[in-house]
Amino acid sequence: MTETMFHRAELGEAYGSAAAFGTFGELLQGALPDGDDFLVTMPIARWSRARLLFDPRAHAVHVRPAHKSKARWLVEAMLRHHGARGGGVLLLDSDLPEGKGLASSSADLVATARAVGQAIGAAPAPAEIEALLRLIEPTDGVMYHGVVAFHHRQVRLRAELGHLPPMTVVGVDEGGEIDTLSFNKVPKVFSTQHRRTYQRLLAALTAAIRAEDVAAIGEVATRSAVMNQRLCPKRTLDRMLDICRQVGGLGVVAAHSGTALGILLADRQPGHDERLRRTRRMCAALTGTVWVDHSLPGPDGTGYLSRDSAAIGR
Repeated sequence: MTETMFHRAELGEAYGSAAAFGTFGELLQGALPDGDDFLVTMPIARWSRARLLFDPRAHAVHVRPAHKSKARWLVEAMLRHHGARGGGVLLLDSDLPEGKGLASSSADLVATARAVGQAIGAAPAPAEIEALLRLIEPTDGVMYHGVVAFHHRQVRLRAELGHLPPMTVVGVDEGGEIDTLSFNKVPKVFSTQHRRTYQRLLAALTAAIRAEDVAAIGEVATRSAVMNQRLCPKRTLDRMLDICRQVGGLGVVAAHSGTALGILLADRQPGHDERLRRTRRMCAALTGTVWVDHSLPGPDGTGYLSRDSAAIGR
């Protein structure tokens, strides 16, 4: 523990506030020939926010909403690790619905870790957040900026792939919730052929992101959504694929362990606004629950900004 951290924790109350983005499912998820399960995130401009009022005189950590027990454990673990005695109140507020596959739990925990770090003067690096979350649950790679290939079961970065060009997702929800923790405990069987296919798809997606090839990004996302049908089937996938073809979309992206599906649209493609209106209308006729998300902007600010975008590095 550094002298700065000691004095900040001992002198009185401190406040930390931070945010973490969510994802629209995954652009790709499967297993590789080396035996590791992996996913590739699709960051969106939708957020979880955490605010911590740290009080060195308090004897416990209280979290609101109260059912966010994993976030409370994380606060307590970080305070112990840095020798900051006390407790306080953690407030969580999220744009990300739970149980849909939008990385709500991961975003809550990453935002919490950043808020604690800000309050006690010990900003955690992504690798430190990984180590903490590894003790809690399988996790999406939202502690890293941009798109990442991530070993979600091991909670370990595989590679940073860059940032998506401006893209819109028209999302639908098939209803219900999926407990990601329980889902990840179920063994997944991948044949040698499956693993080699996922390896080729990862290489293709990596190249597509670097080249800002939106058509190739959509093709990989669609292939992954179709391959995932044997693990977490979506009853509306065929109809979403048909809508995508009719409107000239890039492809369909899936929450591989959730209930959401989305049609990818390229913002820079001529006729985007009309294509978006048509896609929303057709998706609404399919499920009734439709929303629009936008890809997270890159460091140059290209894309859609959120009021929380400045907080992701705190």
